[in-house]
Amino acid sequence: MARVATSRRVLPVAAVVAATLAGCALQDPPSRDELNRDAFVEMVPPGQWAEPGAAAGPVEAGWLAAFADERLDALVAEALARNPDLRVAGAQVEQAAAYVRIAGGSIYPAVNLLGKTSGGDGSGAEPLNAGIVSASWELDVWGRVRYGARAAEDQFAAAEADYAYARQSLAALVVRGWVLATEAELQRQLAAESLAAAEKLLSLARDRQRVGIGSELEVRVAAGNAETFRDIVRQLEFGTQQALRGLELVVGRYPSADLEAATALPQLTADAPAGVPSELLERRPDVIAAERRVAAAFSRTRQAEAARLPQFTLSATGSYLDSDVLVLQDIDNPIFGLGLGLVMPLYAGGALKAQVELRTAEQKEAVARYASVGLKAFGEVEGALSAERTARERQAILAAQLGEGERALELENVRYRVGSTDLRNVAQQQLAVYGARSSLLRLQAERVAQRVALYLALGGGFEKSQG
Repeated sequence: MARVATSRRVLPVAAVVAATLAGCALQDPPSRDELNRDAFVEMVPPGQWAEPGAAAGPVEAGWLAAFADERLDALVAEALARNPDLRVAGAQVEQAAAYVRIAGGSIYPAVNLLGKTSGGDGSGAEPLNAGIVSASWELDVWGRVRYGARAAEDQFAAAEADYAYARQSLAALVVRGWVLATEAELQRQLAAESLAAAEKLLSLARDRQRVGIGSELEVRVAAGNAETFRDIVRQLEFGTQQALRGLELVVGRYPSADLEAATALPQLTADAPAGVPSELLERRPDVIAAERRVAAAFSRTRQAEAARLPQFTLSATGSYLDSDVLVLQDIDNPIFGLGLGLVMPLYAGGALKAQVELRTAEQKEAVARYASVGLKAFGEVEGALSAERTARERQAILAAQLGEGERALELENVRYRVGSTDLRNVAQQQLAVYGARSSLLRLQAERVAQRVALYLALGGGFEKSQG
């Protein structure tokens, strides 16, 4: 029968275990309000956005559906599945999850088995057989292990938030790439139309020269005008190919420029609801990630402080020995034992204190980075709102400018046909009208891109929530 430990040995161990199970309560990291006061000092987000004209109402998820384009939806889904940068972010989440399991495993006892056997020596003696089962458990009296586990959990939450923001950013990047490729193709078509008009003007100049009412100078001017547009068309063909290649790279395809651009820019719906500034810090994934890193840094600081205190370890062993070679006298077999270990840091050259100072400085850095990310988020929303309002106002101005230019071109064409103006005036007006059309098209594309930037800045998410 196994030897039973005396009550004098069991009671102290039981007392320590009971104290550990009661636990040293962990300190909570700063609340969001406390963090905001520390991070932003005296800055308080206003009740409304400073930029006028922001649509009222809460920010909604599912902004991708506002473009109502199945091809665009398919490209975003393809990018989410194939983009290598997003796969890197996904792998980082998996790593953070593994660290959580590693850190959490330290909370529980570690159990090991050691077995040994040796063969006989040829003299007929029986072999030696031995087995030892050992278990050790650090009694986390001061919370050092639990703080480490909680820091790993917060890092995991930060990695998940980073991944969510990476998905949102990738969706926005695909839409912007799609808009850029579409604009490039529409600009090419616009230049091709202007080239066709310039070639008609060249044909007219040749006809006038042939019947004796024109001159070689007019033909040369018209020919040069047509070549100008031909060069613009070629440049825009190259630009379209490059835009498509860039989009294919984002999606995860080989950059062969085989992707077809859309035939029209996405139509914008009503202004996007912008919510209120105070809610932005609770919604944007990159801000949430920075907040979780502050919490992780807080736990690491407490962990470093706890490392300067005594560490208690409870151990238990059970062993069995079977041999005819060794004579076992007065030893029960199997043997069980229970013990309590103590490690008290006495002197480490200031390393433990420096570790606390290091973790404290890291916590300050995390708070400062949180403030930086938060201010950047506010700035991105205000900037996107301002850009959208300005683009809307400019679109009306450019549309009026284009109307005046087109009317002027009509008049110049009539005057040239009746011989009251020079062809150079017509050619210059053609270039002016083309420039106005191109500027208006570019602005329309910018408005769509700015809307995407606003969606991303608001952090509402591009996917409709399930359930």
